[in-house]
Amino acid sequence: MRVVIAGAGIAGLTAALSLHAAGITDVVVRESVDEIQPLGVGINILPHAVRELAELGLGDRLAEIGVPTADLTFVNRYGQVIWSEPRGLNAGYKWPQYSIHRGRLQFMLLDAVRERLGPEAVVTGSPVTELDHDADVLVGADGIRSGVRAALFPDEGAPLWSGEVLWRGTTYSKPFMTGRSMLMAGDDVQKVVVYPIAPPDPDGNVLINWAIQRRAPETTPRGDWNRPVDIGKFIHHVADWRFDWLDVPKLISAAEAVYEYPMVDRDPLPYWSTEKVTLMGDAAHPMYPTGSNGAVQAIIDARVLAYALATGRGLDFYESRRRPVTSKIVLANRQDGPEVILRTAHQRAPRGFSDIEEVMPLAEREEIALHYKQMAGFVPEVLNERPSWSVRAEEHTDAPSQ
Repeated sequence: MRVVIAGAGIAGLTAALSLHAAGITDVVVRESVDEIQPLGVGINILPHAVRELAELGLGDRLAEIGVPTADLTFVNRYGQVIWSEPRGLNAGYKWPQYSIHRGRLQFMLLDAVRERLGPEAVVTGSPVTELDHDADVLVGADGIRSGVRAALFPDEGAPLWSGEVLWRGTTYSKPFMTGRSMLMAGDDVQKVVVYPIAPPDPDGNVLINWAIQRRAPETTPRGDWNRPVDIGKFIHHVADWRFDWLDVPKLISAAEAVYEYPMVDRDPLPYWSTEKVTLMGDAAHPMYPTGSNGAVQAIIDARVLAYALATGRGLDFYESRRRPVTSKIVLANRQDGPEVILRTAHQRAPRGFSDIEEVMPLAEREEIALHYKQMAGFVPEVLNERPSWSVRAEEHTDAPSQ
């Protein structure tokens, strides 16, 4: 079987590695740019995706370049804790959660593809814009502006803008909170996300990823994922966000570069696949970064696709296991996903609170967190016990549910 993958991002590279591990070795990844650059800033790889990378033999490499997240903590704009939960191994998973630079993850995957499939397995300067290819399967893993998706759905149009933007950057700074915390602060007007994405340097400083999310004027450019902007454009929005354990304006002011990202996604599709073509990752289900599930779901797509092809179940099986799940996540993220807890707390206590239990009872906060985990497929006890997507010598007869 010959497989052509459009796009050398996280989805496409993980697909190549997964296919190779499953015994499908005639694989080529075609990338449109002439030279792959380590673009992006921080992302989170949740335990259900870390499991897949570990089962591809990449666990040690991932540990070298990522920060094992200890906790996820939500606070209001005054720094008062609304909800905090352990993450990764601390939460009972068999696999960690990692905060990591997207570019470093991509290059780790790229190196692994070239090592295992050969240096010619990734062809740059080779965009895929049509569906007629000399391959048994064409996989569109070419991002939110996918040429493969456009060929399948030529009348779809541009990505859909939420009306909000993310201002994002990285800063070397002293650790905050546990040193491995993921912080979400804010209300129903704006949110600030902060977490470290690299191990400490010799001086004890860590590279911290930060992002501010807020509504923007209608004139804001859309679809430009790496547009540099001046800090003065937005820092006034968080000028008084100084907590005992983190000075937000100081952190942002020390950034070397800042980028503006539009909050865009696309509506879920009625189908992903034809007889010889399918989609994955942002080409299939671009979503808001709420809930840290964009790259995670792309990695799982890749593993399920490889399983489906190697066991003879085909593209229908792959789509049946992935499209309903990811469609629900896309729609849930439009409603803030687990971050709805910030909006709810602000609406009920806009000037802060003395006791969070009087504002949002523990049972309500627990339910919000659990509901998103259930939908996205990372409830600890369920993930820990589900069968692997790895393909072994004998064909699986009991396929995993997610």
